[in-house]
Amino acid sequence: MPKIFVSTYPYSRTAKEPIDLLRSTGWEIQINPLGRKLKSLEVAELAHEFDGIIAGTEDLRPLIESSEKLKIISRVGIGLDSVPLGLCKEKSIVVTYTPDAVSMAVVELTIGLMVSLTRQVVLADRQIRDGSWTRPYGKRIEESIIGIIGFGRIGSKVAKLLTVFKPRQVLVYDIKNKEPEITELKKSGLNIDFSSLNEIYTRSDIVTLHVPYSKLSRYMIDLKVFEKMKPDAYLINTARGGIVREDHLYDAIKLKKIAGAAMDVFEEEPYHGQLIELENVILLQHMGSCSYDCRLNMEFQAAEDMVNYFKGKPLINQVPEEEYAYQE
Repeated sequence: MPKIFVSTYPYSRTAKEPIDLLRSTGWEIQINPLGRKLKSLEVAELAHEFDGIIAGTEDLRPLIESSEKLKIISRVGIGLDSVPLGLCKEKSIVVTYTPDAVSMAVVELTIGLMVSLTRQVVLADRQIRDGSWTRPYGKRIEESIIGIIGFGRIGSKVAKLLTVFKPRQVLVYDIKNKEPEITELKKSGLNIDFSSLNEIYTRSDIVTLHVPYSKLSRYMIDLKVFEKMKPDAYLINTARGGIVREDHLYDAIKLKKIAGAAMDVFEEEPYHGQLIELENVILLQHMGSCSYDCRLNMEFQAAEDMVNYFKGKPLINQVPEEEYAYQE
C-alpha cells in the first residue's frame, strides 16, 4: 500500500474532507507532526520512506535528492519554486499543483492591502491602541496609478477587480504577450496599458507583485528600484519571498524613499526580521490562500490527485511542460 506524508501546515484544520479522502483509501497517512512549516532537512528526514507527499512551500530538494521511493509530489498551491522540476523529471517523480483554487483569495487580499495601505488603516488601529488619535489622511485608489508586475492568473484578476475602483491608470508588465486580456479590460472601462518595469517603478503609487520566484525574479526589487520609486509610493508582495530584498526594503522605508509596504511572504518564514520595527509596514503570515473555501479546495484537489495517481486514474492538475521550461 502507498505511504503518504502530508508536510504542508495547516492541513484540514477547519474542513475534514481532504484528510477523510486520504484516510478512506486505507493507506498509511502521516501528517506533519511538528505543527509548523518544516525546514528542508526535516522534510527529507520525515518523508524519506514515503511514496507520495502533499506539500506546501517547503523546500523539497533534499528529499527529492535522497529519496528512492518518492513517486509523486502533490503541491497545495500554485508556486513551484520549492520543487526542482528538472530533478523530478530526472527521477520520474510526477508533480501536481492547484493553480486555480488559490487565485481569487490572493486577489482579494491584494485589493484589501491596497486600501489598507493607502488609507492608513493599520496605522490608525495602532495609534488608537497607543492612546493616539491623529486621523491620518490617505490617497484613494481612484486617484492612484497602480503598477502590476506579473499578469498571469492572479495579476490579471487584480486588474479586473480594479475596474470598479476606476484608478487613474493601471500599468502592466509581463514577459508574455497579454494583449487580448488588456483589450478586454479596456472595453470594461479600465485605463490599462502595457509598460516597462522602469515606468512602473517611477510612476506608480502602488506596485503589486505577482510573479513566480525564480533565478530571474530573485531580488528583482532592491534598493536600485526603491531609488526610482516615488516617496509616497507603496509596495505589495503577495507573491513569494526572495523577490524583494527585505533589508533593502527596510532601508528604503527608514530613509523615506517609499511610504510603506505590505508583505505577505518572506525569505524565511515565520518572519522575525527588521521590518517589525516599522509602523508603516503591514506584515502578514503567508495568508494569501487562507480563506476557508480556498484552503478546502486546494487541500482537497491535492488529495484527489494523490489518490488518482495511485489508483491509476487521470490526474486533474499535473504541472505542464511550460513550468518545467520556466525553471531551466
